[in-house]
Amino acid sequence: MASFRFASPALLLLLAGCVSGPDHVPPEMPLPAKFSEGGAKNIGDVSTAAWWTAYRDTRLNGLVGEGLNQNLSVQQALERINAAAGGVTVAGAGSLPSLLVGASHTTSGTMGERSVSGGATNISAGEANVSWLLDLFGQYRRSKESAQASLDAAYSSADVAKLTLLQDLVNSYIDLRFFQERLALSRANLKSRQETYELTKFQLEAGAASRLDVVQAEGLVQSTQAEIPGLETNIRVAAHHIATLLGQPAGSLLGELLKGAPQPIFRGGIASGVPADLIRNRPDIRVAERNLAAATANIGVAISQLYPTITLSGSISPSYVKVAGVSGGSLTSWSFGPTLTLPIFDGGRLRANVDIAKSDAKTQYLAWKSTVLSAVEEVENALSAVRRDAQTVEALRAQVKTTQETLELSTASYKDGASSLLDVLDAQRQVSLAQASLAAAIQQMAKDYVSLNVAIGGGYNPGAPRTTAPPKAS
Repeated sequence: MASFRFASPALLLLLAGCVSGPDHVPPEMPLPAKFSEGGAKNIGDVSTAAWWTAYRDTRLNGLVGEGLNQNLSVQQALERINAAAGGVTVAGAGSLPSLLVGASHTTSGTMGERSVSGGATNISAGEANVSWLLDLFGQYRRSKESAQASLDAAYSSADVAKLTLLQDLVNSYIDLRFFQERLALSRANLKSRQETYELTKFQLEAGAASRLDVVQAEGLVQSTQAEIPGLETNIRVAAHHIATLLGQPAGSLLGELLKGAPQPIFRGGIASGVPADLIRNRPDIRVAERNLAAATANIGVAISQLYPTITLSGSISPSYVKVAGVSGGSLTSWSFGPTLTLPIFDGGRLRANVDIAKSDAKTQYLAWKSTVLSAVEEVENALSAVRRDAQTVEALRAQVKTTQETLELSTASYKDGASSLLDVLDAQRQVSLAQASLAAAIQQMAKDYVSLNVAIGGGYNPGAPRTTAPPKAS
């Protein structure tokens, strides 16, 4: 008997250590040592890097700070963390003892001609029920493990929401300044073309130009005037979207953002790291990995349901009965004992649940691989773009300078009567096209740097201490 008393706790501890299903192992996949146009240097933790400050635009810096604090999508993602934290508590509660207590008081009696008792009976009672399901095969431990992985995924999903905000907000600001630049160029071109139009009318009166020249000059003025309303609309649309991203009514920042500013130009270096850095730095990859961990734990939950369960339960119900005219007395009932539940026939439902859980885990693994490959592709594309954008911008700057010189020479030649108005008008068109192309190239260059920094997972946690020795990534 003594040996049995010592063996029983040991047996319970042994059973308590049994956990069904596979343990989660961080997934791995082969990745190149470096990006095709990147370096071989590890960049560590980039979540704290405020990369947008490299545009050297204080207004943009302020907008990003407001957006990270006020954006409604980010706030929703943060709130979902609270729900996921509650899910961890719920998942683990099943393996803990539960206690339910209650109390009641009833008064009863009989009335009428055939009543045998003229008094009332008062019964005061209480009840306490205790139950504890022994988690012998780790059903609730696996459930809690799955819920904890989902909580981790919720934290990383909030980081994904911040990265999405950063990309949308900075790109919208870049668009705003681009349309303002285009508007300024159109107004300058309108002024130049109006001067040409006035000069042509003067030469018509002097007999040095034809009516066709005047009509052509006037048409170019009108086409330029037609560009301006669309550009003004696009400026307001970008400003409205920025206000919405900051959790404010559209148009609330219009007056402030309408104040002109140069197009943003990124003045930072190119630091892409290596593909393995993405597994650590990209929050969407962490979400996929945590979803896989949750799905793996759910396999254990499904397998544990194939095995028997033991529940220890007990109750005690004291009561006090008092009949009118008779002295009262107490009565207490109690019970205690284990309950064994063993699934025998279920039509294959429980084993099908295991197959479903395994398939879901496989799906999550494939989703993780797809997320990693997509991240690598995004960085490769962004690197290809940023390494060539500067060349495009420099070539277009030279083209603008050339077309402006051509326009000056054509205008001087036209005033001297050595060339036709058509040469001047064509030169003006070429200047406008070159200026618009240059503004668009600067816009694209700024956006490509946004894409690169977001692709490497940078900036969603600005101001936090930077990790100097990041953990190794598979």
